Amino acid sequence: MKRVSVELIPRDEESLRGELQLLKQYEGKLDVINIPDLLRFDIRSWEGSAMAQEYFPMSMPHIRAMDIDLDKELPMKDYLREHNIKEVLVVQGDPPQRMTHEVYPTESTDVIRKFRAEMPEVKVYAGIDQYRSSMRHELYRTRRKVQAGAAGFFTQPFFDMRMLEIYMDMLDGLDVYWGVSPVVTAASQSYWERKNNVIFPKNFAPTLTWSVEFSRQVMEMADKKDANVYLMPIKTNLEEYLAGVFA
Repeated sequence: MKRVSVELIPRDEESLRGELQLLKQYEGKLDVINIPDLLRFDIRSWEGSAMAQEYFPMSMPHIRAMDIDLDKELPMKDYLREHNIKEVLVVQGDPPQRMTHEVYPTESTDVIRKFRAEMPEVKVYAGIDQYRSSMRHELYRTRRKVQAGAAGFFTQPFFDMRMLEIYMDMLDGLDVYWGVSPVVTAASQSYWERKNNVIFPKNFAPTLTWSVEFSRQVMEMADKKDANVYLMPIKTNLEEYLAGVFA
């Protein structure tokens, strides 16, 4: 396996530092801390990434394309350089809840190009959403992001090994972090089905046991293929989940 990344939600400084401290026990097994940019919290992703670098050598902030005004310089440029943050993940971003937050009709491909032009020293990753539309259309979007300068990709979580194998075959040759996320309640399963168009396999169960076992299967496959894994323990007991995954 090349690298394992784990996503941590920057709710506040105290809880983020607590989770980072918890992850220290997996040093040598975890390589990258991913920090999403969630507007409902005060900590921006690059600030959370700077904190993460006090605990782990690599951290990656998510950059929301819709926040970027193409007519101005990248607003987080100086901060990223000052804190020596060398990798970012460019995502489209969800529309803000607060109407006071200004957004732009910027596409993620535009922001990838902007990073290549303004911060060539930064390695830019992009997102793959295998549930967004057809497989053919997602492959086309991926190719466009590669042309724009994306060095690699992070997928949405997989819940079905067969689908994962098809995508691994289709994206062979690209540097991809394959996503997995525990889904441990019926409400969470329903959210993934409604919001993200996920179709869960017949053997799926919304339990920690099923999620841990599936995550381990994905890690075994990634190990065989020398691929990366992206763990997204959203709304799950981080300690229990990782203890199971790395048991």
